[in-house]
Amino acid sequence: MASTTYRVVQWTTGNVGMSSVRALAAHPNLELVGCFAWSPDKAGRDVGELSGGEPVGVLATGDVDALLALKPDCVVYNPMWSNVDELVRILSSGANVVSSASFITGHNLKDAERERIQQACRLGGSTMFGSGVSPGFAELLAIVAATACDRVDRITIAESADTTFYDSPDTERPVGFGRRIDDPELAGAAEQGTAVFAEAVRLLADALGVELDEIRCVPEYAQTTEDLDLGSWIIEKGCVAGVYISWQGRVGDATVVELTLRWRKGQTLDPDWKLDGDGWKITIDGRPTVNMTVGFAPPPDFQASTIAEFMVLGHIMTAMPPIHAIPAVVAAAPGIATYNDLPLPLPRGIARGPAGINSVEG
Repeated sequence: MASTTYRVVQWTTGNVGMSSVRALAAHPNLELVGCFAWSPDKAGRDVGELSGGEPVGVLATGDVDALLALKPDCVVYNPMWSNVDELVRILSSGANVVSSASFITGHNLKDAERERIQQACRLGGSTMFGSGVSPGFAELLAIVAATACDRVDRITIAESADTTFYDSPDTERPVGFGRRIDDPELAGAAEQGTAVFAEAVRLLADALGVELDEIRCVPEYAQTTEDLDLGSWIIEKGCVAGVYISWQGRVGDATVVELTLRWRKGQTLDPDWKLDGDGWKITIDGRPTVNMTVGFAPPPDFQASTIAEFMVLGHIMTAMPPIHAIPAVVAAAPGIATYNDLPLPLPRGIARGPAGINSVEG
C-alpha cells in the first residue's frame, strides 16, 4: 500500500510532548521537521535528547516564524492548556493542528475566541482537532460501541482512578484537590477545572444527532482525615482528597449523556469511596445494551523503577490519539473538526515485527 509522509512540528516537550516526540521520530509515515521550545533553556538542544532518547537531528527553537516557514502539514500541540493566540498564528499559516491541550469542540472557549480559531482555519485552509485519552479516546470508544444498536437511550462513561501517585498539582488543584472541604467555591472549581468534559458531552450528543437542552455539572467531594504527603505537595487534614464529578447532557428531564469522574488519593478518605478498578466503564443503554470495561496495563517488556517512569504510559495514551488522527485531519475541510467529522483513525505504522521494526506501513 502506498504511503504518504506528513511533515510535522512538535509544540512543546513536556510530559505528553516527550512521548509525542518519541512516537513521531519512530513513525515511518511522519517526518519530525521542527519543535517549539517553550522555555529558553531548551532552545538549541536536540529534540530527541530533550525527550530522554537518542538524538534525532532536529533542534528545538523558540522562533515560531522559523518553524512555520518549514511549511509543516501538521503541528502536534501538547501544552497543558490551549493558547488561542498561538493556535490562531499556527492555523493562519496553513498548518493543521492536532492537540491534546483540553480541546474537543472548542465550546469551552469564549465565543469570540472560538470564532478566532474558525476564522484562522478559513484564512489558512487548515483544520483544528483535539483529543487525548480522556476526554477524547474514551468518547471514540463509546461512539463505536453505539453503532451496534438500533436504539440508544443513554450513553454513560464512568472513569475511576486512584491518583495517589499522579504527581501533578498544577492540573489537580484546579478541580478542587487540596482545598478545604467546606470551601464555598468548590463546586465552581469542579466545573471550571473539568470544563473540557462538557465539550465531550457535546461530542457524544452530536454523534447521536441529539440537541441538548442543558449540560449540567454535579460535583461531590471527600476529605482526608490525616495529612497526605504526595511528594511534591501535601494535602492537609480536612482538605479534599477525593473528587467526583458528573457531567450530564440532558433533554428535558432525561439525561442522555453522562460522563463521571471519580478520583481519590490515599487511604484516609472520608467518605471512603471504593473504586471498581482504574479505567472506564462504558455503557450504551439501548437495544441492545452494550457494556465495555477498559483498563490499561504495561507490556511485558516495559520496565519502570519509579512511579514517574510508570506514568509514561498515561502520557503515551494522551499523545497517541491526536497523532493517529493526523492523516484524516490533513485531509479534512478547514475548520474545527471532531471525531464526528473524520473517518475512523487507523493505527498505521506502529505494528512491530519480531525484529522490533515496523512490520507494515500504510
